[in-house]
Amino acid sequence: MKPPVAKMIDHASETHGHHRIDPYAWLKNKSDPEVTAYLEAENHYTATEMAHTEALQQTLYEEMVGRIQETDLSVPVRIEGYLYYSRTEEGRQYPIFCRKAGDEQAAEEILLDLNAEAEGLEYLSLGLFEISPDQRILAYSLDTTGSESYTLYFKALDSGSLLDDRVEGVSYSLEWANDSRTVFYTVDDHAKRPYRLLRHELGQTGADTTVFEEPDELFRVGVSKTKDHAFLILSIASIETSECRLLDADQPQSAFRLIQSRESGHRYRIEHRNGLLFILSNRHAPNFKLMTAPVGQPQEEHWTEMIQHDPGIMLNGLDMFEGFLAIYERRGGLRSIRILSFLDDDLTGTAGSPPSTHAHEIFFEEPVYTVSGSQNPMYKSRILRFTYTSLTTPASVYDYDMATHERELLKRQPVLGSFDVDDYESERLFVTAEDGAKIPVSVVYRKGLERDHSSPCLLYGYGAYGMSMDPGFSSHRLSLLDRGMVYAIAHIRGGQEMGRQWYDQGKFLNKKNTFTDFMAAGQALIDGGYTSSDRLAIMGGSAGGLLVGAVLNMAPDMIKSAVAKVPFVDVINTMLDDNLPLTVPEYEEWGNPNDKTYYEYILSYSPYDNVEGKAYPHLLVTAGLNDPRVHYWEPAKWTAKLRSVKTDSNRLLLKTNMGAGHGGASGRYDSLRELAFDYAFILDTLNVVSDRDDAA
Repeated sequence: MKPPVAKMIDHASETHGHHRIDPYAWLKNKSDPEVTAYLEAENHYTATEMAHTEALQQTLYEEMVGRIQETDLSVPVRIEGYLYYSRTEEGRQYPIFCRKAGDEQAAEEILLDLNAEAEGLEYLSLGLFEISPDQRILAYSLDTTGSESYTLYFKALDSGSLLDDRVEGVSYSLEWANDSRTVFYTVDDHAKRPYRLLRHELGQTGADTTVFEEPDELFRVGVSKTKDHAFLILSIASIETSECRLLDADQPQSAFRLIQSRESGHRYRIEHRNGLLFILSNRHAPNFKLMTAPVGQPQEEHWTEMIQHDPGIMLNGLDMFEGFLAIYERRGGLRSIRILSFLDDDLTGTAGSPPSTHAHEIFFEEPVYTVSGSQNPMYKSRILRFTYTSLTTPASVYDYDMATHERELLKRQPVLGSFDVDDYESERLFVTAEDGAKIPVSVVYRKGLERDHSSPCLLYGYGAYGMSMDPGFSSHRLSLLDRGMVYAIAHIRGGQEMGRQWYDQGKFLNKKNTFTDFMAAGQALIDGGYTSSDRLAIMGGSAGGLLVGAVLNMAPDMIKSAVAKVPFVDVINTMLDDNLPLTVPEYEEWGNPNDKTYYEYILSYSPYDNVEGKAYPHLLVTAGLNDPRVHYWEPAKWTAKLRSVKTDSNRLLLKTNMGAGHGGASGRYDSLRELAFDYAFILDTLNVVSDRDDAA
């Protein structure tokens, strides 16, 4: 079957005296029937080209489903007098949210069944899920298209009925005041930026009250609550700068009070305990330091240092308890947890000086792992709940007694079938980048690997926004490992694995470090015998799709096959269109191309603008028609341009989900179908066949 050929209509533009022609700009018109026809033609072509892998896709799907405990239960979390949990049922796509009063022997109360909500819908996503302080009202929001436009509902839990209160177009942020009748929530502007905070009282029939509106398009607004429920926190933040304001949670009608006014490049966030604010600040501290201040004198001139800055340790976040403080850190590329035990008996905090503490760390044995805080809603507790995982250890939920240092394993993710952790091995490599930087690479494979260049390998990366790709377990990934594949994660710059400087060295005018780091990781895997260039596949999504696109342009001969999920590849056009979602806020990530220096630099790596008439690896590209983050036309334009100029006969496929957004299919079984498709493409193009595949 011949691939679809998108028509070319020259669209001319000029920026800084530089002229560009975009022949596929017409694909931005979503209402044009020819656009829909082109996307559907690409989907048909993709289905036809992948038809010979249908048996493999089904085998992969059945393997992945066969490893999960389809009817399962999360570890219950105690809030006040209730145990809250979610559960899944075999054959049903979505979780069911429940609670029990008192203990686990009590009768179950179903709070929200997303399967019922999804009946008759192609897509469903849960946004907000917030129980009122008196445990009587559930506030939740749903998106039914993938466009991330949510509707807010309120449900009376005693009767199970919905209240008349309903709000359209809410964003991802909501908090209850302590009266259990007043909620604060954010809404988006036309560019999907949460810019306004509103107050709503249950039963209110008139317009909700605007509490705050942020006019600067760089900044986004959010609302949260201190762990002790004393204050609501209004956060106004861009990528590089932040500002916080406080409101007494018992006085929802009063005004938010400024902590410290914003100053370019200064980022801070706050917690509260006994009249004292705990402030994580990057002032002269790229990896953050911990400061304190009296709540009555929160301005920076009253801040006192509690934990000084350490260039080798990044302070990622805080979990506050009445007698303890858990600090989530990152050191040497791995997450860690430090516990501070408060020794003071002063419960007023009026002096403003940091309390006396005793510190200890929670240690973990594996060389490559990740750990993160779980739900810890109870302020008056000495138990910290965290989740531990590694490339070989399934996600494990622990309760840790911060006083006795004892930990209890509550649940380890079940992996059904023949999985044995001892069959697999993981390691961390440090490879040398183009400029001499040492790049961590996490690797996992079945034991007995022969490093003779014969093994197929999938290399994954992201490298943007300071988001770290930590090495965690995936039972689905076993379908690759059990076929002899090596799986690797390149912890490249643009992420924050090695601290804030790791992020700074992979953004703005340093962005190309992200791509060359990834190329160095791929080459190191080849040189180390883990794989070879004709057995190496790469994968990334969103900004990771930008990574894939840039690397394909820069080093196509290193790679056999690639998967780019909802890839951000039309970078220069998107960043020049300030009417699009995310464009203006992301000037602080990529740079503002209205500045000629940034324009020329972004243009030099934007994948769409650097496609050339040469051979490219096999490539699968995915898109979501309703995606508000990376619009469908970016992968569509990129595919069309590649198809028109590439000189090889390798597979180039575009698969657009016509009823979803950035995250793909919303149901868990549908999502696994999509993953099985991706894996089948990789295995097929790398010519990986196992005995079970032959049987299928």
